[in-house]
Amino acid sequence: MPMLVQPRPVTPLGILADKLDGVCEQLEAQGGVDPALIAELSTVRALAAGLDPYLSRCTTAESPALAALVRRTREHDWSQRDGDGVVAALEQEMLSGHVEGQLLKFLVHMTSARQVLELGMFTGYSALAMAEALPPDGRVVACEIDGDVAALAAQCLAASPCADMIDIRVAPAQATLEQLTATDERFDLVFVDADKPGYLAYVRTVLDCALLAADGVIAVDNTLLQGEPYLPGEPTSNGAAIAEFNRALADDPRVEQVLLPLRDGLTLIRWA
Repeated sequence: MPMLVQPRPVTPLGILADKLDGVCEQLEAQGGVDPALIAELSTVRALAAGLDPYLSRCTTAESPALAALVRRTREHDWSQRDGDGVVAALEQEMLSGHVEGQLLKFLVHMTSARQVLELGMFTGYSALAMAEALPPDGRVVACEIDGDVAALAAQCLAASPCADMIDIRVAPAQATLEQLTATDERFDLVFVDADKPGYLAYVRTVLDCALLAADGVIAVDNTLLQGEPYLPGEPTSNGAAIAEFNRALADDPRVEQVLLPLRDGLTLIRWA
């Protein structure tokens, strides 16, 4: 049995909790610090560290198929890249996860979606979560640029009764969007979780080419990107891309949107 590696903190709240752990440990080791200050910091640490686990406990449990997909993803050795792998840096932290998966299910139900588009599938957690909420005639078109990851996702999804509802397209997301435009496809829900520098072009294509149904919703992941868009200092290229995406979206009169502080940020977009 492969050893399970615990995910590293990759959300603003998770990073905050981790840093508070370090500060508390340093102060306790230093000695001579006011016990009241240590107690206050410990309370702040517990407030930050306890929220995500509490949200998970209070959210409907994931299906056995989704739980199995999580285990398979965590057991995989992401340090090994071979075959036709396109994306050099992959890690288990790319998994959407339990609470976000349940929110995506909610969105499928709330929009009465039948046609769902996903840009950036990874090992298939979010695709499967959305497929589980679809009616029998529903479909998820899941785009993944990396052939190795797509193959692993297909294996992970194979045991699910919803596997046949997921249409995996291995190609750059923009190319798949152009193909879908050419065949006049319309989607009730679009989930974007692909390369961050491509976000703005992908969402603009979905809007410009009428790929989004009149009452449809776009959900965009990682729009807080570990706090980089609002932290002082120089962001990474991904952080700068997300900051530009957020600014451009806020200035687009065609849509209205809300940025939810769920995990690493999730923005919901609809036609204005």
